[in-house]
Amino acid sequence: MNLQKIISALRGTQPDIDTSCKTIQSVYINWLKFANAGMLHQGNIWCMDYALRNIESNSPIIEIGSFCGLSTNVITHLKEKNNLNNSLISCDKWMFEGAEQGGFLGDSKTVTHEEYHAYVKESFIRNVRMFSRYDLPYTIELISDDFFDAWEAENTRTDIFEREINLGGPVSFCYIDGNHTYEFAKRDFDNCDKFLEEGGFVLFDDSSDGSGWEVCQVVQEVMASNRYELIAKNPNYFFRKK
Repeated sequence: MNLQKIISALRGTQPDIDTSCKTIQSVYINWLKFANAGMLHQGNIWCMDYALRNIESNSPIIEIGSFCGLSTNVITHLKEKNNLNNSLISCDKWMFEGAEQGGFLGDSKTVTHEEYHAYVKESFIRNVRMFSRYDLPYTIELISDDFFDAWEAENTRTDIFEREINLGGPVSFCYIDGNHTYEFAKRDFDNCDKFLEEGGFVLFDDSSDGSGWEVCQVVQEVMASNRYELIAKNPNYFFRKK
């Protein structure tokens, strides 16, 4: 999740998207969204549910970008709904645009980037401990490049809940919601593609036609490769690996 996306949502300047997308009805998720900060399109929830209803293995589910834990908690709930025991492993460094320079957040005179980082991370921990406590996901505090380096090397890592996990192996579903620039989104996809098994799923957040994000170029390249089946534009692009 990046800060530009957050600011766009707060200002109401995100491009219009197709509101006729497929959705699922869930009273629980409606309540969850009231309490858990985040920006998760209803169409993404349908795609997640489709993936979890059709996963053919026990391989892990990977989430790139966690923010305050809304999508993490939704995936955990959908795992429960579909009686899955696949591990959910997320990665996030909770570092947002401008944080490397330090200082105040935007034009605030009181809230710093460092404080915002700590607050969002603490919110994630609190939200996940509340709503996913029965099936606590593994969350690795790394940027996605470093996470996939550790995955490829089959490293053992300690997650933010102080549990060890052995990384590596095939992946059944990957939700890509990290940095939406072409460079980063392309690397996230290429890294997922290395480990995504045949029949596995990948969902790109904010990839809807006309969204303005550079991730849109990445999904067009995935389409052109003919190695993935387009399951849905809902409105974001959702694929199954052939």
